[in-house]
Amino acid sequence: MKNRTTVILGRVVLCIMAAIFLFPFLISILLAFKTKQETTKSVLALPSALHIENFIDAIEKANIFRSMANSLIVTAASVILVLIVASMAGYAIGRQYHKKGYKFYESVLTAAMMVPFQSLMIPIYRMYRGLGLLNTLPGIIILIAGINMPFAIMTYIGFVRTVPMELEEAAKLEGCTVFQTFVKVIFPILKPTTVTIAVLDALWAWNDFNASLIVLQKNAVKTVPMQQYVFFGEHSADYNMAFAAAVITMIPVVLFFLVMQKHIEGGMTAGAVKG
Repeated sequence: MKNRTTVILGRVVLCIMAAIFLFPFLISILLAFKTKQETTKSVLALPSALHIENFIDAIEKANIFRSMANSLIVTAASVILVLIVASMAGYAIGRQYHKKGYKFYESVLTAAMMVPFQSLMIPIYRMYRGLGLLNTLPGIIILIAGINMPFAIMTYIGFVRTVPMELEEAAKLEGCTVFQTFVKVIFPILKPTTVTIAVLDALWAWNDFNASLIVLQKNAVKTVPMQQYVFFGEHSADYNMAFAAAVITMIPVVLFFLVMQKHIEGGMTAGAVKG
């Protein structure tokens, strides 16, 4: 009886938490289909009709498809860059942890994760201006990949330490070089972590605002979060079109997350236990 009560209470708590987390999505959808007058009367009330014109106007005003294309390029390129560099760095540090130099690298990565991005904004802007990387997609790709790199490397390090050394020794006996061993033996084993990092970094890159605010000022290269600014002026804001644009731009990332979410938990816990 006690166990049954605990299960019921647990489910009630989970339902309440789910409702809290889903509430913002409900507000977004309601406002996206309302007129300004209906929004003024009540935020939570259902719309009298589905005002599709909010979506049409939002697409035109914010150049949604162009910004989504930019976000897709930035997200895909930054994730690929992170996976390539972080997996190799994580393998090298994870396998050479007993050496002082590699221990120092890991300490630096840990420290990098603790540095607030706001403290780096001015130096990054000045550096990018000097390098001519402002208002370029390669510039924002490199910046976002760099921001996400420490977490990805640390995650790979934890997983690499659980991989038996015997696999590498067997590959060495077969005549594989270190690089061949990594590509053919180690990297396939890292799949759970790779998928997890890919999903998390894709979500972060798609929703990034701070880094894009520094690098991207021209409309031609703005990503989705930056284009949300067009609906907010100094003295007025069009919330209905803003939420309509938000609903459109969240569809790809929500679908991506729903498809990939089953891989996240396994990848996050795969390197938790040291071998």
